[in-house]
Parts: sequence; structure tokens; C-alpha cells
Amino acid sequence: MSGLFNIGRVARLQTPSWSYAVFLFVLICGAIHPALATDFTQCIAEIKSGEWGTVGLADDHGNPTSNISEANAITYELCIRACGSGPDAFQWSAFSQQFATWLLPNLALASQLPYGAKNRLGNLTSVVLALGSPMLAAYSLALTVLNGRWVTRRFQSIVYPNTGYAVRILNSLQQVSLRITSEDALLNSLVILHKNDEWWKELADALDYTQTWSMAAAASIAWVIIAYILSIIDAFNNFSGNSYPTVQSLRTVVNYFGKGVGFLWLWLLPVVVGWLQISPKCDWIRLTKALERTNPIAYVPTPNDVVRASTISEERAFMIDAHPDGLLCHRHGSIACDEELTAPIFNYTRLLGWVQAVEDVVAVFRVAAQKANHHIPVDPDVVWKGQGRQDIHRDNRTGTVDQVIAYCQAPTYFRRSRWGPGVYKRVIVASFFALSLQWGTTGAAILVPYLTPTVGLGCRSGAYLVYGTIATFIWAILLTSSVLSHYAHPRSHRSQRLLPSCRASSIAGLLSIILRRVGKVLATCNAIWLVVLCMFQFTSFFDSCYCASCVLGLRSRAFDIVQATAADLELMRSGWIAAVTLASGCALLFICFVNLFIDPTCH
Repeated sequence: MSGLFNIGRVARLQTPSWSYAVFLFVLICGAIHPALATDFTQCIAEIKSGEWGTVGLADDHGNPTSNISEANAITYELCIRACGSGPDAFQWSAFSQQFATWLLPNLALASQLPYGAKNRLGNLTSVVLALGSPMLAAYSLALTVLNGRWVTRRFQSIVYPNTGYAVRILNSLQQVSLRITSEDALLNSLVILHKNDEWWKELADALDYTQTWSMAAAASIAWVIIAYILSIIDAFNNFSGNSYPTVQSLRTVVNYFGKGVGFLWLWLLPVVVGWLQISPKCDWIRLTKALERTNPIAYVPTPNDVVRASTISEERAFMIDAHPDGLLCHRHGSIACDEELTAPIFNYTRLLGWVQAVEDVVAVFRVAAQKANHHIPVDPDVVWKGQGRQDIHRDNRTGTVDQVIAYCQAPTYFRRSRWGPGVYKRVIVASFFALSLQWGTTGAAILVPYLTPTVGLGCRSGAYLVYGTIATFIWAILLTSSVLSHYAHPRSHRSQRLLPSCRASSIAGLLSIILRRVGKVLATCNAIWLVVLCMFQFTSFFDSCYCASCVLGLRSRAFDIVQATAADLELMRSGWIAAVTLASGCALLFICFVNLFIDPTCH
């Protein structure tokens, strides 16, 4: 394990702010604990010796008993009277072992999540959202995988030059707020004019970079996996060696998994591995340079000739400068500001706008392919040359600006959905796998302390339940915010239906902003709560009469097991098997989903 601790020192140097916060927390605990600490070993020995009488003694089901030799538990009232209300004494060895095994490597693993925003605040927001709502992080990842598969299928039946490049480009631009401009025949020109074939190839190649598996990422992943496996082995070995364990021996077993913390953080492993496999194009600087390098070679037609687009205007068919300044929601700021953050966790809010952008491009390619299939050239005065569809002769793809616009004019019966085709299905599938990962790992973390004597809802299981519930609620309100933002956004779709009224649009935009800000505040609080509850676990803050007696769940019947029976041990062992199976199974299921649905042609 010494090698693991050496890696930990490197990771700590990379996250100094966490180190300072943890160091301050330990100093505070070290100053407070001696005054509040309780020696449970001594007070339980006093109770067993009869020093505190027989009032409050109970069996392993909480039923009162007057026989000290048969008493396996004590009531909450007796525990308070004999041991006090304070937590167990702080032990540096237990704290350092659990901190270095669970919290530190997972914080290092969190640093391997893809960021790439324009500023540090955007990157900080993305990591806070991920820690505050693992379901949101998993949902955005699952949605990105499904979107890549969907965009490939949208172009699958279209036979026209550059469709393969279009698939790669559109999939790579999921991490930006993509704006498609059809005015002045900009989009039609890119698709139709043969001179723009080089533009498609150059942009696809410029975006074809991958985030390689660095040594830091591999070390962080290996550390978490090794710690997880060794902790499982150590825990079950300790189970098999104790026929009638004491409370202290049970606490030792629970400590192997950081009292459930190991399961609570397990969601991070498949999410990091999934993003490394997808390699999202989220570096704003590289994306901007890629477009700056290719835009000068884009051509547009004029009434008499074909010229560079830069000689006409600064507008381009593909823009990633988010939204014009006119799309601001009065004094509340942009209703689509999260779309402008290139961190992949914000793909959830870009979904509907990105789908409409893809549909804009697909519509032009589809009409052009249909015309080519019927051997109709852009210039009606030119006779069709050649017979193939994929390698269409360049003379068939040349014309004036009016001819280019008319060539890709959609039929009058063509209708566009405001939300995009297949969006609901992808949202449901992504939500299912995100929900299974969130509650598979959080549920396993709840199960371990819940089935550890005393059985019931206590401080640990209750803290995990609060974290998982808030994480799910954050996902729900941020997803709702993105839908309202799309509804209120005047240029996020080109539906033939009437746009929402000005009043309805304003209300939707205002609600979107409110929900977005509430979600971020909750995510910040939940991320802090995640770290705090881990520190509470490691510093024995939850080892008190109140927590050990499961007062949250048992209420007036609360009692504390001081000598576990074989039945208690068997129940705890079964709970551990269920927790390991649940957490590992859901993590593997998510990894299998990513590998099964990822489109190799896009990555």
C-alpha cells in the first residue's frame, strides 16, 4: 500500500485547496474532540459490570431484560446516561487510513473529469455539479453517447459528398452552443458547392483530436479499483474470522469501506472511464482555433461568381459564439448561459438546441441528395454530368446564389418538430442509466450502515439518503430548466408552428433562470455535504449514542447493540454481499452501456 500513498502525495499537490480545507477541518476536530469525546469501551464495560444497574438493558431486538449476561443491547436513554452524548474519541490512524484510501483518491479521480471551459469559474462549476449530482454527470455522459449514435443514423440514408465529415463535425460540436446560419445561402453553399469540400475535410481533421489516457488518469483509476477490491477482500476475511463479534470488531469491518463511503464514490469511476473513451471536444481554445483556421476557406456564391465567404460578411454557417447579444433575458442575464460552458456535463442543457442545429444541416443534405438522385443540377441550364451519386461531378454543384438557395428549398409539406426527432426516447434511456448508477452506488452506501447493528435508519444511512435525494432533485430541476430555456429561446428552433407568445416566453425564461440558479446552489451545498459527511465518518463524529442507536429510524424504541449475535453477523454479511453486488453491478452496467452504444465512426 505504500505505493498508493505515494500517489496520494502527488494528487494532494495537484489539489492544494482541498488539502488546506481538510487540514483545517482536522485541526478543528482535534481541538473539539477531546472535550466532547466518549470512551465507549470503558462505559460499556461499566454497564456490563452492573455499575449502571439493569434499567435500560435489552436483547438484540430492543426488548427489555434484567439479566446482564443476556443483554446484547442498551437503550438510547441508558447509553446517554452512562456514556454521554458526545462522539467516540478521534483516532488519527483510523482517519488517515480511510482518508488516504477513499477521499483523497476520489478527489484525484474527479480531477480527471473533462473540463475545458473559457475560465476557471466554468470549470469549478462543472466539478461542483458533478460532485453535487452524480446523476447529472452520468446523464450528460449517457446523452452524449446516444446523440453520437443518433446523428450517425440521421445521415445514414443520405448519399451525398461530405456526409461522413458532417457526422464527425456535428458530433464533435456537442460541447459548444452551436448556431447554424442559413441566411445568405451560407449553409446551402457549404453543402452544395464543390469548392467547400476542403472546408469539411479540414474542419473534421482539426476536430479529430483525442484526450489520451494520461499516467495521472490511469493511476487514479487503478488506485480506486485496487482499494475497492482489497477492501472487499479484507472485509469478508474479517467476517469469516468472527463468530460472535463485538461492536469494536464490527466497526473495524465497516471501516474497511469508509463506513459506506467507498460505495458512495463508486459512480465516479464509470463516468471518468466513459469520458476518456468518448474523448469529448471541450477545449474552447482548440475549438475556436479549428474554426478560425477553416472558415477562411469557405466559399459562397454571388449572382455572377463564387467568392470567399470572408469577402461578403463575418457570418459563417457554423458558429460557436453562442448567441447574439439580443438574446438576453432583460436584467437576469442570458437564459442560455450554461449552454456557453464547454464542459461536457452541460451537454444536458445543449441537447435541444444541438438537435435543431443537426436537423438544419440534415435538411439541406437530404434535399440536395434527393435532387442529385433525380439528376437535377444546381444550375437548371446545365446538363447533368456523370452517373454516380457519391462522386457527383463538380459542374452539377455550381450555380448562382439564387440557384443555390432554390436548390435546397424544403418542400411545403416539410414540418419541423420544436423538440427534435427521438429526443424523448434518448432522454428516457439516458435518465434510466443515470438513475441506476446514482442509486445503485448510493443505495449500496445506505445499505451497509443500515444493516450494521443496530439495524435501522441512522446518521450514516440518513446522510447518504439525503445526499442521493438532493442529487436526484438537482438533476430534475436542471433538466426542467433546460427545457424551459429551449421553449423561451427565440432562435433555438425553426418550427413551422407558432412560437410562444412574448409573455409565455418571458415567464418560461424567468423560470428557467430561477431553476438553474437554485440547482447550482443546491449542487454546491450537496458537494460540500459530500465532503463533510466523509470527514464526519473518518473522524468518528457519527460514533455517538444518537447515531449508534438509530434514533432517526427507531424513534422511541432506539437502542444500541453492544454485543452482536450470529444472526446479526449473518444479516450484516448478507447486506454487504447485496451492497457489493448492487454497486458493482450498476457501475459495470453503465460501462457496458457506454461501450455498447458508443459509435466508433464518431470517436
